[in-house]
Amino acid sequence: MPPTSSPSGSAPLARAGHRAAPRLLPRAQPSARRWLRPAAATLAVAWGANMFAAILQTYRGALSPVQVTGLFGAYALGLIPAVLVMARVADRLGRRVVLIAALLLSVLGTAVLAVAADRFGLLLVGRVVVGLSAGAAFAPATAWIKELTQAAEDEGRAGAGSRPGRGALRASTALTAGFAVGPLVSGAIVQASPSLRPAAYALQVVLVLIALPLVWTTSETTRRTGTPTAAVRLPRARNGRAGGAAAPSTLRRTLRRRVFLAGVLPTAPWVFGAATTALGALPVLVPLGRFGPLGSGVVAAVTLGTGILVQPVAQRLVRRGPTVPLQVGTAAVVLGMLTAALTVATASRPLLLLSAVVLGSAYGLLLTGGLGVVHSIAAPQDAATVTGVFYALTYLGFAAPVLVPALSRLWSAPLVLVAAAVFALLSLAATVFARPTRLSHRA
Repeated sequence: MPPTSSPSGSAPLARAGHRAAPRLLPRAQPSARRWLRPAAATLAVAWGANMFAAILQTYRGALSPVQVTGLFGAYALGLIPAVLVMARVADRLGRRVVLIAALLLSVLGTAVLAVAADRFGLLLVGRVVVGLSAGAAFAPATAWIKELTQAAEDEGRAGAGSRPGRGALRASTALTAGFAVGPLVSGAIVQASPSLRPAAYALQVVLVLIALPLVWTTSETTRRTGTPTAAVRLPRARNGRAGGAAAPSTLRRTLRRRVFLAGVLPTAPWVFGAATTALGALPVLVPLGRFGPLGSGVVAAVTLGTGILVQPVAQRLVRRGPTVPLQVGTAAVVLGMLTAALTVATASRPLLLLSAVVLGSAYGLLLTGGLGVVHSIAAPQDAATVTGVFYALTYLGFAAPVLVPALSRLWSAPLVLVAAAVFALLSLAATVFARPTRLSHRA
């Protein structure tokens, strides 16, 4: 049966069984810069999530080393379940309502940290709440940025032509910018005086309050029923239903694709495994002296700043195959872990910065490459959910700052890092079976 045109004169509907990305009409997204609004929210939440990497240095006198590193990793206790649950909720109720709830949770978590002083129990609660806010925010915001970018490109507002992976690049840049700048600014504040710790927390609250009205006034891209809004037109599925009402097995089929199982699954934990080893574990294992807070902030900024700089490289690598950024990024993890082992063995601060650069490069390549793959294979109605699964896998890497010092009590820290390099090498070998194929990148 030949394709038919929609009543509005939009592009012809796809043939049965063909999945196309949604098309957003001009009236729903009047500005090509609308994606900046959820991006601002992403930056604010990421700032709050990672500023603790520098501030935790101020707790070392009052808390044990195990408690300090435990507080950093406790973030993942709230983050992983939140991202798995709230990503699905965002596909059903919409991006805006979930992201607003996440911003409010971010304020609550930061407020608890600000009033906790040196009380470990309250600090633990605050970190878990911050993790909940991040888990609720990142997947819906990433999907929203991608959809708004796609809408602008469909209407010709984002320049001539459609650049593959532009939405993934924008989302990962906003996330990484918050992760990088948060600890750098907070570290500078508490380096001046530990008594200014509440001011560092208050600054993040201000950023969230600025982002809230921006999110509130941004057009939604999904209905409460989980189907696209009136601004979204989807092709007719094989069973005759609209794309927004696809069969329940769509999500399972996506997660069973070879490129996900062999490409994304083994490499995703190294996204934050690489980053948090550099910014969370190494500043503990390599003495920074009296410049602890600022030094930790600088290491975090170098790690994540490098991650931002290499993301355009990931976009160029994807032209050679969708899993090439994942393979190059995992190879960088191997090199970074070996460099980190040498750093700890020599207690060298210059090598610490070099390790941050290499592991930060791995982070940027893996994050952008992974988001590019999941955005390409996910059905529109499952975009936030599949993105959430990817983020949940990446967040497993937050165990690194806890595992590396803990295992260093049984074996030497350099040996633990060499073992991590071996595991990364096994992950790299697994990507060979991903069989890269041409994926339909839209944004």
